[in-house]
Amino acid sequence: MPTSPLHDFVTATPQPISPARLSVAGTLPKLTVVTPSYNQADYLERTILSVINQQYPNLEFFVIDGGSTDGTKAILEKYADYLTGWVMEKDTGQTSAINKGFRQATGDYVAYQNSDDVFAPDALWRVAKAWQQAPQTDVFFGNMYIIDEQDVILEELRVPSFSAGCQVYEGMQVFNQSLFIRRSLLAETGWLDESLRFVMDYEIVTRLGVRPGVRFKHVPGFWGSFRVQPDAKSSQIAATVGLTEHKQISEKYQPQLADRVSGT
Repeated sequence: MPTSPLHDFVTATPQPISPARLSVAGTLPKLTVVTPSYNQADYLERTILSVINQQYPNLEFFVIDGGSTDGTKAILEKYADYLTGWVMEKDTGQTSAINKGFRQATGDYVAYQNSDDVFAPDALWRVAKAWQQAPQTDVFFGNMYIIDEQDVILEELRVPSFSAGCQVYEGMQVFNQSLFIRRSLLAETGWLDESLRFVMDYEIVTRLGVRPGVRFKHVPGFWGSFRVQPDAKSSQIAATVGLTEHKQISEKYQPQLADRVSGT
């Protein structure tokens, strides 16, 4: 059975970063990627390779695992030399794991890629190019693929320029699989909300979106891929916990959006 180009990318053996790319490292923003992980050994290696195979020379990469009991440890040991750091210890869930990585981060911009999702080729380079053209930007985001368990692209999600009103009233305008946020802005305004199990990405984008002065930039191209698979949270709690949390966050930020629009 033929494989998809994305599958080839996320399963390719890592190669040394080329001298040409190493030579420009000092001109690039430092990017931090955090992968929260728990019992996703079937997909984790592909997530890791989707980061390593970017061949991005100014990268920081953490995997924060909540104490997996599958084959995760062997995967992390296999790629330990490519990781800035990794831990396997009990935590209180996905959001806690992401924050643990963000608090260690020293990058100019941070992102998180779940342990069953993957980056698309050249994603980090697209972020860097966008930053070189608009370094004052606080939040960069791109388009996203939806993929299956074999990395076949099922759907392409092209997102518009950011609108705080659409974010609050219509729902998620930006997807964490294709999202980088200025680390200093997160450190100043607060990390992800650890009370949330499902919509932590919706909350942080909405919180920043209604904040005066935060600069969002949509960059063309597909950066990340969301995987449809039976053990994913989206397959298990989206219609219950997800909807409840989404409504809670939308209602929380509606007054702030109204204040921003009115200028009060």
